[in-house]
Amino acid sequence: MQTEQLYQIYRNNPSIQTDTRKLKAGDLFFALKGENFNGNLFAEQAFEKGAVAAVVDEEMDFNHPGLIKVENVLEALQQLAKHHRLQFSIPFLAITGSNGKTTTKELIHAVLSSHLKTSTTEGNLNNHIGIPLTILKVPLDAEIAVIEMGANHQKEIASYCTYTLPTHGLINNVGKAHLEGFGGIEGVRKGKGELYDFIRSSNGSIFINTDFDYLMEMSKGIQNCISYGTKNAGTTGHIAASDPFLKVDITSQPQPTIISTHLAGNYNLPNVLAAVAVGSYFNVPFKKIKKAIEEYMPSNSRSQWIEKDSNHIILDAYNANPSSMKAAVENFAALKAEKKVLMLGAMAELGQESLAEHEALLKFIQLYNWDEVLLVGGDFLKIKHPFTGFENAAAARDWFQQKGFTNTHFLIKGSRSMRMEGILE
Repeated sequence: MQTEQLYQIYRNNPSIQTDTRKLKAGDLFFALKGENFNGNLFAEQAFEKGAVAAVVDEEMDFNHPGLIKVENVLEALQQLAKHHRLQFSIPFLAITGSNGKTTTKELIHAVLSSHLKTSTTEGNLNNHIGIPLTILKVPLDAEIAVIEMGANHQKEIASYCTYTLPTHGLINNVGKAHLEGFGGIEGVRKGKGELYDFIRSSNGSIFINTDFDYLMEMSKGIQNCISYGTKNAGTTGHIAASDPFLKVDITSQPQPTIISTHLAGNYNLPNVLAAVAVGSYFNVPFKKIKKAIEEYMPSNSRSQWIEKDSNHIILDAYNANPSSMKAAVENFAALKAEKKVLMLGAMAELGQESLAEHEALLKFIQLYNWDEVLLVGGDFLKIKHPFTGFENAAAARDWFQQKGFTNTHFLIKGSRSMRMEGILE
């Protein structure tokens, strides 16, 4: 079946599902395959649940008028997304980076949606499946779309751009994340820089943090740059306070203005400045920008401030890499508190550099005084250190509950696979 024909079916039934457990009557089912699953096996069940059509790429042992056979279901989904994307002449802003891209995306969404009909990536649906599904959810009356792009190897961002066709791009930073897949920090820069490559070739525009020299170098040849940073940029600001919540003084306004956020961590300064820059560029009144950022409440273990009994907890456990770990520890060390406890989970996807990066982190945290340091799982288990260690978050939770801490501040951070938020369950 041609993409145009499939698109007509989609237009009549614009709700797409890839999991029959979540399928509703009237949905269009795409039978995706993975290493441990084959959606083709559930096509008949999809019809039993009320699917109007099922897109498959294997021969079925049953007949149904809604059965659609294609060469490759994933490619069909991506091409369908591209066809939908081509129906729009609105800005499509693509966001990627190593640390904080989801928070940046959420802040930008909060700002833009205060003034424009904005369609945005839900949660972290930022991969080869989530991005086309996100595009297909953009309503025809949308005024702007914000698409988050995650990646752990080269050519991934480039492939997303072929069907997202971003008009605007933002790389919030490049750090030591997914080193195993990218092949080192230079590989990370090359992989994330694929967004710049697309923008450069299509004469699009980028939002760029001028505080990062490497982004300035990576962006050479791009004519349309909207800048933000702490100085020498179109949107400027600095930290007014960060104990515990970040307050940002926006100095590029005619009258410097304080934006008081609910974000824990001074490392969120660039994320806030990015949101201000994007909102200003798309003509969102500054009063709305300020209000949207101040009302944004972080969730899903990202820069969350939690008060539990007499204790105070920074829960930043959605992900971790050497760059974000160092920033989080530095921020926590600067926090004014009498009793501080570090609870760190191991970092994943660092490849051959993993052991060395964990050893470097251990040396770094020993530069400060802590009441307790708790290390969980992964390569922390392979290194001799003077701290308390556990194999998993469940064991750490038992320790935490037995200790009976009071009037203590905690930083809980680790890679997603460590599930460090489980300590609080």
